[in-house]
Amino acid sequence: MIARSLLFVPATRPDRFAGAAASGADVVIVDLEDAVPPAGKDAARGHAVAWLATPGGDGPTRALRINSPRTAEGLRDVVALVDRRVAPDLLVVPKVDHAAELALLAGVLDGAAADVRFLPLVETARGLGAADAIAAAPRVAGLVLGGADLAADLGCAFAWEPLLFARARLVQAAATAGVAAIDFPWLDVAATAGLADEVAAVRRLGFAGKLAIHPKHVAAINAGFAPTADEVARAERIVAAAAAGDGVCVVDGRMVDAPVVRAAQRALALARRAR
Repeated sequence: MIARSLLFVPATRPDRFAGAAASGADVVIVDLEDAVPPAGKDAARGHAVAWLATPGGDGPTRALRINSPRTAEGLRDVVALVDRRVAPDLLVVPKVDHAAELALLAGVLDGAAADVRFLPLVETARGLGAADAIAAAPRVAGLVLGGADLAADLGCAFAWEPLLFARARLVQAAATAGVAAIDFPWLDVAATAGLADEVAAVRRLGFAGKLAIHPKHVAAINAGFAPTADEVARAERIVAAAAAGDGVCVVDGRMVDAPVVRAAQRALALARRAR
């Protein structure tokens, strides 16, 4: 999965769906969980289902964040998808503590939504401990870190250093399973100063994308995860050398083996997505 920016939009605001799709985000996530008060769940669910029933066209990947499948509202969300036979491209599943939750969802959605893939949110201490199993569960396309909820569960500050281990742990679990690692959103809606630095830092850790809660954050996220011109040029040289050779080769004085080639191919795919 190649997704640099994943933008949330409340399911209570269908008037904002088109704007979110036009924001430049790679993925638009219509949110039935945190953005919706308890009294508004039924109406929001109806808006989300109606949105999924319309053709997506050439727009961004469409995702839906349901409520936790361990709750009654989460079960109602899943039943609505099955009954209406609609499905997003990606299903964002909050507060996943066990891989068994995803296996159960996969079984329920088989037939009605057989192609939907999962983005489980790891946002509890228990979920972080089970990150390897969650990342390897059926249909998982990426592993997403829920920073604010995780910090509250851990009892730590919501800041870079206290959450550095969790970020690195999530990247390791995602890499082991061969899926994308997605970072939590920049929460300061009014100010974007510092966002580009944070994107650069999490990219260096191994994250492939970042959640967003406001359209104004999308451009900085996309730019931060897009390879530079120098990185693209080097990737092209690596891929060309690998195609011309047999096994390990040398590019720009450095050894190139299969993992390096895969990284170069991913950089070129990102560059194509950024155009």
